[in-house]
Amino acid sequence: MHVVYLMANNSSVPYFKWFAERAQSEKDIKFSFIALYKERPQMLDDMSQRSCDCYWIKYDDAKRKRGMAFAFFKLLRLFKKIKPDIVHTHLFDDSLPGLLAAKILGIKQRWITKQDAWFHHLYAPSYVKFDRFNNSNATHIHAVSTENKKFLINVEKAPEDKIYLIRNGFPFDIMTKSNEQDINTLKEKYELKGKFVVGTVARLIEWKGHQLIIEAAKELVKKYSDIKFIWAGTGSPEYKALLLKQIHEANLQKHITIADWIERQRMPSLYKTMDMYLHPAINEPFGFAISEALMNGIPIAATQTGSVDLIEHEKSGYVLEMNNVRDIINAVDFYRQDANIKHSIALAGAEHAKEYLIFERMWKEQINSYKKAFA
Repeated sequence: MHVVYLMANNSSVPYFKWFAERAQSEKDIKFSFIALYKERPQMLDDMSQRSCDCYWIKYDDAKRKRGMAFAFFKLLRLFKKIKPDIVHTHLFDDSLPGLLAAKILGIKQRWITKQDAWFHHLYAPSYVKFDRFNNSNATHIHAVSTENKKFLINVEKAPEDKIYLIRNGFPFDIMTKSNEQDINTLKEKYELKGKFVVGTVARLIEWKGHQLIIEAAKELVKKYSDIKFIWAGTGSPEYKALLLKQIHEANLQKHITIADWIERQRMPSLYKTMDMYLHPAINEPFGFAISEALMNGIPIAATQTGSVDLIEHEKSGYVLEMNNVRDIINAVDFYRQDANIKHSIALAGAEHAKEYLIFERMWKEQINSYKKAFA
């Protein structure tokens, strides 16, 4: 069974590397990878190190229509050459040309993982019809959470019998590999020592809820002078400028730090600087950072989206009400009221992650789904 994974707009994809490594121990499955990216992607080197074929199709998302047309014809030729049994796409920009090319060539197994569901619905409604077009070209639709599945059925009108729910998973040892030097360096750099640290790891885009955090922080700093919010993630310069303006106007510069990009290998150490992880996203297909925080034993407060779907409120995490600034304040109060409660929830959250969000579970469910589709 030859599976081809596509991804646009990413130079390197961690779980592609995990799949490549895991596939080496399997005799009856081969993985190849295709990156649609504007410059030579790191993925070429990632997969070369793992003895997997990887192909690069030059694609600039700033010239989307022309880029997709170019990618479509390149994919037609490439699929004819490498003859995959399964074509599996992951984001809109690789799914539109990839699934269409695979369908035209008669490739019978065409999967799409809906990692970026909600985006067009919120910000470009005219493109939702193309999301539905992708769903029609796919033979199987991979939902990454219960919330994700509901959205696909109710909004994108995807046929329920096409949908497979397989939660994203992570290698526990990799995602929790921190070190004291990194932890101390991060604490020094971002002035976290002696603070109650509330962390958020998310792109700087409106639906992640940063503005809600600012509103909550206005009240929280009056109650807790030692509170410190740290945000890791990049986004549009315009939205970052807006957030900085709001932080300045609220005189929160000493309490909120935008850390921008932090290297992947340092993320476990960043989580270990946090007293709690806060993620008040309005919508979230999955929420990788929520799972990472849980694995690292950090108690979470997050809205009922994505990977929060199996979290029990005030048992394995704090489930926030959507768009509710007061509940963000309540969540901080909840974790500050009793260190023992915070500790017990952190332990329960980590156990939850080990059971439901581990990579080996994701691998087995995905491979079994492929085999079932071939039966």
